[in-house]
Amino acid sequence: MWRWNRGSHGCSAAAQCWGAGAAVGAADDLLIGTGQPLIAEDAVTDARIKDLAAVGALGIGAWAGYPVVSPSGHVLGGLCVIDDHARPFTDTQREALQTLARSVSSEIALRQALRQALASGAAAVELARTLQESLLPPSLPRVPGLDVAAVHLPADATHADVLGDFYDLFRTPGDTWCAVLGDVCGKGIEAAKVTALARYTVRTEATQHPHPATVLRRLHHALVDQTVSNRFLTAALTTFTVRADGSVVGRYSSAGHPPALIRRADGTVQELHIRGTLLSTFFTPEQVHLDETTFTLEVGDALLLYSDGITEARTRRRGPLFGEDALAAALAATATMDASTTLAHLCKVVTAHSGGYAVDDTALLVLRVPAHP
Repeated sequence: MWRWNRGSHGCSAAAQCWGAGAAVGAADDLLIGTGQPLIAEDAVTDARIKDLAAVGALGIGAWAGYPVVSPSGHVLGGLCVIDDHARPFTDTQREALQTLARSVSSEIALRQALRQALASGAAAVELARTLQESLLPPSLPRVPGLDVAAVHLPADATHADVLGDFYDLFRTPGDTWCAVLGDVCGKGIEAAKVTALARYTVRTEATQHPHPATVLRRLHHALVDQTVSNRFLTAALTTFTVRADGSVVGRYSSAGHPPALIRRADGTVQELHIRGTLLSTFFTPEQVHLDETTFTLEVGDALLLYSDGITEARTRRRGPLFGEDALAAALAATATMDASTTLAHLCKVVTAHSGGYAVDDTALLVLRVPAHP
């Protein structure tokens, strides 16, 4: 349970920890009973909670809560905020609270999967695969006016390890969208904890801040504050808008990540290379430098975000790396392909180079502006 500070603009910066066992119990009972969010902008007059002893005893004016659920879908409790005075909760604040509740639910699922994996070695591979899937969106949303696709390729699908590559694509307030692709150092449960923290922090902060560099900076603060692991991560993040004429305008920032690639409609490829420090608990905020640039995609153009698993692909015989030049050449050949076919082509080319052997997992995400009918 959190008490809301008057005048704040979002959950991540608006709540401070506050203990109220009776209020928590009352909120949990309501959320467990319905399984639905509880938004009471005037607690004194809201029929659902006005008779609760906690409302009068604690001076509750407004109440907002979202259920926390188990992996099987059972409601375990709720993540709630309260205010001393009656007040409306904005769409941004509601979305941020809902995101935080999902993050708590994911952490519970993560810990449960870990316990099960430790208890049953035979099921470890399947549990690792399930946990890996929980750290990635089950499907990409439909972005009006864009053709989008993504893929995650584990280095070894038979190994019982959770890997650190992740991606996400989601809508932020207004007509803006956010796409992120990151790579956490290493694998296993430690990498999974950082991946979960990174994904849900980005989702929360992107609803509050329109600039990618600010979102990545807030992610660094979360890594330092939460200290779930000393693993470092790199990430590429873009916020963008599809204009009425079909073109895309966006902002891009990178935290030590391989530069995004733009493939123009004529097949030329250019890098979005920008300065950015990788994110780690070993760095102070003053040591993290993150720049930002803008870009435009016209009809037929495509933006590729990728992890270094594709450029570092090589054969078991320690042959040459696939490399940035080969990736750019493979991408240049996709000028007439849609997003899904583009990814299939890139995977085919890199597999031919490595002979099907991979030393690291790979994540790819493509945003393409299709030709209009």
